[in-house]
Amino acid sequence: MRLRPGLVGTYRKDAAIFRSGVQRMWVGVLLLSAIYLGFGGSIWFLRFEGEMMILAVTALFASIGAIGLNIVTGFAGQISLGHAFFLGIGAFTAALLGGVEESREVLDIASGQMVTKTILHGLGLDLIIWLPAAGLVAAFFGLIIAPVATRLRGLYLAFVTLGLVFVGEHVFREAKTITGGVGVGRPTAQASLFGFSFDEEGDVLGIFMDSRQRYYFLGLALLIVLGLTAKNMARSRIGRALAAVRDRDIAAEIMGIPLARYKTIAFVVSSFYAGVAGALLYSVIGQVQPESFNLLLSIEYIAMVLIGGVATISGSIMGAFFIVFLPRLVEEVAHLPLFGWISTSPSGGFMTVSQVEQILFGLFIIGFLILEPLGLYGIWIRIRNYWKAFPFSY
Repeated sequence: MRLRPGLVGTYRKDAAIFRSGVQRMWVGVLLLSAIYLGFGGSIWFLRFEGEMMILAVTALFASIGAIGLNIVTGFAGQISLGHAFFLGIGAFTAALLGGVEESREVLDIASGQMVTKTILHGLGLDLIIWLPAAGLVAAFFGLIIAPVATRLRGLYLAFVTLGLVFVGEHVFREAKTITGGVGVGRPTAQASLFGFSFDEEGDVLGIFMDSRQRYYFLGLALLIVLGLTAKNMARSRIGRALAAVRDRDIAAEIMGIPLARYKTIAFVVSSFYAGVAGALLYSVIGQVQPESFNLLLSIEYIAMVLIGGVATISGSIMGAFFIVFLPRLVEEVAHLPLFGWISTSPSGGFMTVSQVEQILFGLFIIGFLILEPLGLYGIWIRIRNYWKAFPFSY
């Protein structure tokens, strides 16, 4: 029997990852489309190669971090502005464990000659070690901060996590033996898994792939695993408890839900996802800078959650892709005759691409908060329900 859109008839169906065969079909279509794009496919006039592939890889890794932030902010209702700190912890942990020693020529005061000296130490470990370690170290810091954060909520919690970003910036700048210092940084982890390098190009199972494609399929695989893990957690006892804490924390406590325990779980899991995302993002870039992990980075991830959709895994992915591809979209629009007042160079035109991007960034956040609080995911739900109920309006 075909039911009304959004209506389920059993608890088992309500708790299922995919509620219907149609959803399973569309997930399969999306997965096959993602694989097709990974092999250099195209959407309309956009071909996924070169810069577009780099943006796609960045969006995949950023989606993992956005899912992590959505766990603590969306599912648990705890406002966190300190996501950049955990991204930095993951990035520097991966660089320390998976990077190699870096030597530079320095002036020896005693002899007055230039000598080669090891500045930064790296262990050169495999991806199977440094990637989980990056998440676990970030989760450990989340566990340390959780006892303070769980005593607060709302604006007070936001200010505490905001302070965490500034503390992290100071530590990253001053810990030069680990981070390399401002303006210098350090090389990131070497992406190698059991001897298979993601930084090289060559044949994989008889198919030629460059480094971008290898990173793309690594990101796609990790996003599927971590996305399904977060989805399963949301539909489990932990997820239901987090939703109760988010909606009515006093009522949840009266019902016997230990608030501190579940808030701590949310912070730890969110920090783990952020650490993994930070390690992956900067392994692609090749260099990690201490000044990268600032308040603007935290706001970008907040925007991913707000624009994509709060308390939804799909929304986190939508928001990450939207934010990552927004600068490229603005650049493409700037070349149209109607938008000649937008300059692609920093010194020309009425407004630069960067300025337009920042304005749109703020407008989209405000617009979605006012017009569509569920974000891009909410828009998709509206479209889906409309066509499922067509031609009726109820």
